[in-house]
Amino acid sequence: MSKKKVMIGMSGGVDSSVAAYLLKEQGYDVIGVTMKLWQDDEDDDIIENDGGCCSLAAVEDARHVAQKIGIPFYVLNFREVFKEKVIDYFIDEYLEGRTPNPCIACNKHIKFDDFYKRARQIGCDYVATGHYAKIEKDEETGRYLLKKSVTDKKDQTYALYNMTQDQLEHTLLPIGNYEKERVREIAKELGFDVHNKPDSQEICFVKDNDYAGYVTKHANKRIEEGFFVDTKGNVLGKHKGIVHYTIGQRKGLGIAFGKPMFVVDIDPVKNTVILGSNEDIFKHELIAHDVNLISIDEIKEPIRVQAKVRYSAKPSWATVYNNGDGTIKMVFDEAQRAITKGQSVVMYDGDIVVGGAIITKSL
Repeated sequence: MSKKKVMIGMSGGVDSSVAAYLLKEQGYDVIGVTMKLWQDDEDDDIIENDGGCCSLAAVEDARHVAQKIGIPFYVLNFREVFKEKVIDYFIDEYLEGRTPNPCIACNKHIKFDDFYKRARQIGCDYVATGHYAKIEKDEETGRYLLKKSVTDKKDQTYALYNMTQDQLEHTLLPIGNYEKERVREIAKELGFDVHNKPDSQEICFVKDNDYAGYVTKHANKRIEEGFFVDTKGNVLGKHKGIVHYTIGQRKGLGIAFGKPMFVVDIDPVKNTVILGSNEDIFKHELIAHDVNLISIDEIKEPIRVQAKVRYSAKPSWATVYNNGDGTIKMVFDEAQRAITKGQSVVMYDGDIVVGGAIITKSL
């Protein structure tokens, strides 16, 4: 009986390196692949030496690990689709006064769509990544479930909520049952140079976390100054362009008001940034679109879930309603701070991901 073939995305980090080793140990025919996602020609020196998953250094780290494990290794070019589905989306969202999550877009369109399609084209049974999450089949319903990893601190299910049943059926997540510390220990025991490599914290194509600077540089329109206004529309001063602000922001407004002021909303049509008090950024309700459900097929009646309005948030109890127009309404038991347009809300039933959607607005 021939081995099942799996293509694993190797970023050059410790998680995907150990994931590749574990798959080989489990008897799979493993192919290591680094996805070439993006390179800004003007920043070659930074990307070569620094950058996260797109750097030349990361490619070499992944190649060395593949050699040590004894698996074939390739670099595949995904730059064109990455620019269209992730970078252009990132820029457009900021220009519309929203705050996107490019990692979620990358997982949806690149890692579990285009990457998966390429794997299938060359006869692979599965794709795999180094994400901290678990996939299990519910034998009663026949549905594949996405579940939290064993460690809440590293759990990455929030960024994976867009996965389809077909993708879940053909995806392996080998480190979902491991603590991060154990993953580093395994890497060290195997002699992987990446065992103590720090986790990537920044968006791979944005230098120094300067989102506004990146959008200003790469947008096909000029970023115009506008006005700060209060919640009643009174002008408070000038802002330097809406791409510099996000809901809940207090620091970096560039103007003193004599009391704490927070970004409550952003109006791209009027080019205004609405400011208010801390109380003004707490909301009980939201509307979300682009819904993807995993553990259930549809929301017929209102359901109770625990939901996160951002990656770092703690899950909070809420009731979810199907609006019947492709959107959902979510009502939280307790008001949530800085519900942000463009971010995702992800729903949980215990450690099972119910699904998620992109926040349209808060109410």
